[in-house]
Amino acid sequence: MSYRVFVDGHEGTTGLRIHEYLAARADIELLVIDADKRKDPAERRKLLNAADVAFLCLPDAAAKEAVALVDNPRTCVIDASTAHRTLAGWAFGLPELQRGQREALRASKRIANPGCHASAFILGVRPLVDAGLLPRDARVSANSITGYSGGGKSMIAQYEAQGDAFDARLRSPRPYALTLAHKHQPEMAAHTGLSQAPLFQPIVGPFYKGLAVSVPLHLADLAPGSTAEQLHAVLAAAYEGERFIRVLPLRDAATLEEGFYDVQACNDSNRVDILVLGNERHAMVMARLDNLGKGASGAAVQCMNLHLGCDEGLGL
Repeated sequence: MSYRVFVDGHEGTTGLRIHEYLAARADIELLVIDADKRKDPAERRKLLNAADVAFLCLPDAAAKEAVALVDNPRTCVIDASTAHRTLAGWAFGLPELQRGQREALRASKRIANPGCHASAFILGVRPLVDAGLLPRDARVSANSITGYSGGGKSMIAQYEAQGDAFDARLRSPRPYALTLAHKHQPEMAAHTGLSQAPLFQPIVGPFYKGLAVSVPLHLADLAPGSTAEQLHAVLAAAYEGERFIRVLPLRDAATLEEGFYDVQACNDSNRVDILVLGNERHAMVMARLDNLGKGASGAAVQCMNLHLGCDEGLGL
């Protein structure tokens, strides 16, 4: 069976990667808008409503406008923007989130693709909240280091400039979101069950892609008697049998031996690695992924596969 797919905003990094995933598939017919009509509402409306699946790779305001153009009840919209990630009526595009999430994605015609930082944070934290180890009212902090491709075309151009056009300051990691507000924080709370958003510090590094979120925990602030062993056991049980999530051994020997955590180890895959480190007082939950893969385009295609009844990993 063949499906018609339209990517609204296919010129950006997420849209281009979705096109790469789908271009080689015999079961997909890609609908492409003429370059001179990319901002023509009538042409966009026609293609959005002709599609079985429409991916929105747009800024928030443009994504909302695109949704308003869809009147075909058979069109499934998968929105990669921040606009709909915490709204009722939109299924959150993280199949591994909880029991029943895959059924929700199969049934829904409105799917909100998660943010890259949020995906890693939620996958590392949600099972701990569900198990009662991490209180819902816990004050959680997290940091994330990510490759510069997450900043889109303009940031990629900055980092890949040559000669005198290159800003030498870009050779160092750069903390950002310095107002302590980041657009992923609402979904980080909403989809973990935490009553308040984490204190979140993202950092962009001088490498193209790869992302790792670290969540430090004081064991004394968790359920009484909590240990790193318990945290690891809960995460391992939550993701047992998941094809795209790998819970590494507790205090992973290879990581400890090398003394460094490889942020780019999941690049060019749809995989998430989760690592628990700990001692008698503290624990650290770390989750890494490809910010253009499971953190964006790969997750969107995974959701499309589920919705259409295809093999979940087809093309990934």
